[in-house]
Amino acid sequence: MAYATPESPTSLPHPKTPDGKTRLLGVEVEFGGLTEARAAQILAEAAGSAAQRKGGDYRVDGTPFGSCKLYMDTTYRDQDDTALGRAALDLARAVVPVELVTEPFSPGRLDRLDEVLTRFRKAGATGTNDGLFLGFGVHLNVQIRDDSPRHLWSVLTAFALTEPLLRDAYGIDLSRRALPFVDPYPAKLSDALTRGQPDTVEALAQSYFDISPSRNHALDMLPIFAHLLPETTRRALARGAGGTVSARPAYHYRMPDCRIDNPAWSLSGEWAIWCQIEALAEDHATLDRLCTAWREMRADPLERLRGHINGWQEESGALLEEAGHGGLTSAARALAT
Repeated sequence: MAYATPESPTSLPHPKTPDGKTRLLGVEVEFGGLTEARAAQILAEAAGSAAQRKGGDYRVDGTPFGSCKLYMDTTYRDQDDTALGRAALDLARAVVPVELVTEPFSPGRLDRLDEVLTRFRKAGATGTNDGLFLGFGVHLNVQIRDDSPRHLWSVLTAFALTEPLLRDAYGIDLSRRALPFVDPYPAKLSDALTRGQPDTVEALAQSYFDISPSRNHALDMLPIFAHLLPETTRRALARGAGGTVSARPAYHYRMPDCRIDNPAWSLSGEWAIWCQIEALAEDHATLDRLCTAWREMRADPLERLRGHINGWQEESGALLEEAGHGGLTSAARALAT
């Protein structure tokens, strides 16, 4: 039986944690065309608040999304009090985005954030399509429902098995394909996931670390593992990706690119895709069918040598359509227009 989809396409199948608290959402949006000062002013006006400046960073309190930060992600941002620093910042603006970062907030307020981004667009904000190597992105940080291996494995597997279909439907911008921000999951990770749910979070994390301990995936699980298994994650990073990860109990979901300058694009549309990924994760019968189909295709020795699945998009798409999850790819295609 197909899982009953939520009444609203922007609702999670489980919008609350087991203790009855609303699962929160944090958002990061990268864009060009506006200075951080101008973007902060627009946000403050929309929220009936005021922008505060500290060095090269701006903060706007009292918004529906908590205290928001706006800044350029560059070491020069705190050096704009000198002529050399200002010149370096001006040069960096050609390729370095301004970033809006919210605090965790209720997803029910997402439409109000879309209204702010519309104001940004009308004021001249630009997205990835404005230049060849503008790797601007949008990140959703979705609070996990719980820290059980069943929940984490189901969501990770649902995403891994639909990622090829989503990437094709979305039409990822050339610049994002060229830059290592949203590398696809390797087929070997899906091989490990489709063997079945592990008994522990430690076992799930170990599979992830052994195969692809990278932060540069569309669904980055490292913040969750760093929150639940800090020492294990630290050792894995030392062996693989290097650097540090901000630990938090949230799925770090990276959009392929930022399309803030497209009137048809919205954060609500991106959120709808994530909601449908979680709906698939809760439909264990369909998820099991996807796992079985993946294993059967990977049993072909030629497919294993190629490292990818010929026809997987078609087969998985048909299976999702039959099970009532066809909206997953249609939502992605709607954003790609």
